[in-house]
Amino acid sequence: MKKFISELKGKTVMTTDGAILGTIDNFVIDLDTGEIKHLLVNPAKDLEASKFESDAQGRMILPFKSMKSVRDVVVLELK
Repeated sequence: MKKFISELKGKTVMTTDGAILGTIDNFVIDLDTGEIKHLLVNPAKDLEASKFESDAQGRMILPFKSMKSVRDVVVLELK
């Protein structure tokens, strides 16, 4: 599957059990390898975002490797 990052920005992010986490704002990329390391997600209004690591802007930092599928929403498998 190939997607442009611009196609993913603004997509809803949910867990495999259906919990809405928020929307994709940006990505963290390793400039040495070009590998996408993390998703930066604006938390949903009713989400207890303090359970997740966040950046200075309050966006949740979620591992890109946990992304399982991309369709109408982005599904992450978080443990």
